[in-house]
Amino acid sequence: MTLIESVRKQITPIHPEGYVFIALFAGVALVLGWISAPLGWIGALLTLWCAYFFRDPARVTPVAEGLIISPADGVICSIGQFQPPPELGLGMDPMMRVCVFMNVFDVHVNRAPVTGRISRIAYKPGLFLNADLDKASEDNERSGLVIESRHGRVGVVQIAGLVARRIVSFVQEGQSLGVGDRFGLIRFGSRVDIYLPAGARVLVGLGARAIAGETVLADYGDGGADRHFKVG
Repeated sequence: MTLIESVRKQITPIHPEGYVFIALFAGVALVLGWISAPLGWIGALLTLWCAYFFRDPARVTPVAEGLIISPADGVICSIGQFQPPPELGLGMDPMMRVCVFMNVFDVHVNRAPVTGRISRIAYKPGLFLNADLDKASEDNERSGLVIESRHGRVGVVQIAGLVARRIVSFVQEGQSLGVGDRFGLIRFGSRVDIYLPAGARVLVGLGARAIAGETVLADYGDGGADRHFKVG
């Protein structure tokens, strides 16, 4: 392995979605530096933060029948039975919901919690309340998708937050996803809600840290056998 290859291996990739923002931050930093050296250093630090925000590290995803993996990095901020958003078409009955709150320092690339086919994608405009609030699930701007998995339909809802103003989707209806595959990104602080089919057993608690594509949120009791891993 050459020195360049070794260095490249240690650098976390930046998602292409962030290139424009990093360039804008860098341009502003140059202007601020022309006005004042201290302002220029502040601009440089903000540029580094922007690059850090859009990082897209590889993840080692556990793969086994019945596992449900976290779609987002962050803190588990809510667990319980809640009615899913009506636009997802998951019915009126409450479903087990696990919510992951992402702050502005978490990785914001979201990953599929299960393997399956996307049967629905639904966008709903709304407010930009603090994503850590329960009301955010109902009132905030959001984009949801339904994945048809072997154990039933799983709802995944990306929710904009107080700072977030743009939900980006990488997928389309009818597309097949593997567990851990990237499906979207939310810019600058937000939350992801996961609605689980009946029979899923939640394995995390409130306040726990989750890692997208790696942390097991729940299973159906048969996820411990024949487990292997994929990197991506």
